[in-house]
Amino acid sequence: MSTTTANEILHPSNWRATPGYSVGVAARGRTLYLGGLIGWNAEHEFETDDFIGQVEQTLRNIVAVLHEGGAGPEHLVRLTWYVTDKQESLARLKELGGVYRSVIGKNFPAMALVQVAGLVEDRAKVEIEATAVIPDG
Repeated sequence: MSTTTANEILHPSNWRATPGYSVGVAARGRTLYLGGLIGWNAEHEFETDDFIGQVEQTLRNIVAVLHEGGAGPEHLVRLTWYVTDKQESLARLKELGGVYRSVIGKNFPAMALVQVAGLVEDRAKVEIEATAVIPDG
């Protein structure tokens, strides 16, 4: 697995800093596209109905798929989060940030968060799509 990243963070110098994500990322290399992953284990079983617990498992699932493609969290360039309860995610932002950093580290790709009425799996509270780029050479 490559541990280097050639990603360039794109942030206009006159914009206020963004906490925990980038507004833009430029990258060149092999691109990995991850479908929407949710907070169940390898056996497709939920171990918790807790939002933060599902986020943690979802992020671990992303890392596992990245690893399968020869990448790591440092190669993430974009995450799109779909949540069933925006208010819960905002109310638990500090916990969410702690879990994020414990699994993904200090890697902050471009991100979007969308509240949805529901996800395909009824027990799922979060689904995350990811894009990663492994630099050339």
